[in-house]
Amino acid sequence: MTDLVEQDTRAMSVAVTKSRYQSEEFSARLRRRYAAERRFRIAGMLAVGIASLMLVVLLGSIVSKGYTAFWQAQIRLEVTLDKQQVEERNYTALVRQALYAQVPAATDRATRRSLNDLLSSGAPYELEAMVNANPSLVGTTQTVWVRADDEIDQFMKGFIRRDVPESERRLNDVKIAAIDALVANGSIRSTFNTTLFTAGDSREPEQAGILGAVVGSALTLVVTMLLSVPIGIAAAVYLEEFAPKNRWTDLIEVNINNLAAVPSIIFGLLGLAVFLGFFGLPRSAPLVGGLVMALMTLPVIIIASRVALKAVPPSIREAALGVGASPLQTVTHHVLPLALPGILTGTIIGMARALGETAPLLMIGMVAFIVDIPGGLTDSATAIPVQIYMWADSPERAFTERTSAAILILLAFLILMNGLAVFLRKKFERRW
Repeated sequence: MTDLVEQDTRAMSVAVTKSRYQSEEFSARLRRRYAAERRFRIAGMLAVGIASLMLVVLLGSIVSKGYTAFWQAQIRLEVTLDKQQVEERNYTALVRQALYAQVPAATDRATRRSLNDLLSSGAPYELEAMVNANPSLVGTTQTVWVRADDEIDQFMKGFIRRDVPESERRLNDVKIAAIDALVANGSIRSTFNTTLFTAGDSREPEQAGILGAVVGSALTLVVTMLLSVPIGIAAAVYLEEFAPKNRWTDLIEVNINNLAAVPSIIFGLLGLAVFLGFFGLPRSAPLVGGLVMALMTLPVIIIASRVALKAVPPSIREAALGVGASPLQTVTHHVLPLALPGILTGTIIGMARALGETAPLLMIGMVAFIVDIPGGLTDSATAIPVQIYMWADSPERAFTERTSAAILILLAFLILMNGLAVFLRKKFERRW
């Protein structure tokens, strides 16, 4: 009897020890699991923090280099619009005489030749435009503000230092003394650079604007949207709702997925060979750019639209068919409205991708130097990303800040389009 009691006691002791060991092992595993979860969460937060920091550094760098482009130095001139010189269209002499009057110390020819570089080469044209708009000004003396040369503008913004030897800076002592004289009598100011938003490209930085590129991008996106959106949505609806499942549809789906991953420059080569080489369409035109962008955007829209259609519950289709709707009515009246948020999101994101593409447009010639604002789909044009590329390749320091300013404008458009996609998704989204 005693032996049985001892055996029971030992068995109970072993069971208790084993249970305690298993409990401690379970607690240890649980602690390790929680510790791993904490490490994973910390790693995720660290990754998000690093990505956010890099984004802030990037945006800060662009803003710090580009915000000065929104301001432009101007020089005040008291111009006497002599009738004979106006009739001879000698506006260059008029603005130079007014400038010499602002700096009375400039009497010799060499000094006055240096003063001529203070004004933008477009200053006479500004004066001519003013006279053409109001011919009654002839014979009077008018106070006009004209754009300063880009080097003067850079000096006023602090990008050209005066405390370095004359041989190491772009402005000589004569020009700096003249600038000081103009500052002293209030004849030079920094004002908002409207030219950046109202003019096309130019060889002179102070006369260069982004409007031509904005209009070119807008025309290109119009062609892209008119072609890719209806074709892409119709293809997605057919493949998802009506197409039989066989080898041919599988082949089409594989090709669509592959086309979505093809580098964009390949589409540019295709446009160069087909649209320009075979069909003979005009080079550097928004029409060709839109056709190329439509080919590039089409797979993205098809894939996004198919995902949105798949997200609609099958019960919606079954209920519509059950009350007597035809397959076409089921799709158009029930499935498409419910899939609209996803379709709109994919479409707008595809358009935003097309807006930011450069390589295909370079291949079809939209890298040309375009001064005039395009007035139609077949006019020569460029686009915002291509304009950024051309300005970044220019040697003048003033084009560096305009490059960053154009990047800010492009980012504003992209943020606006993505914000629109989020808004439309929230507005039309339905929960089941």
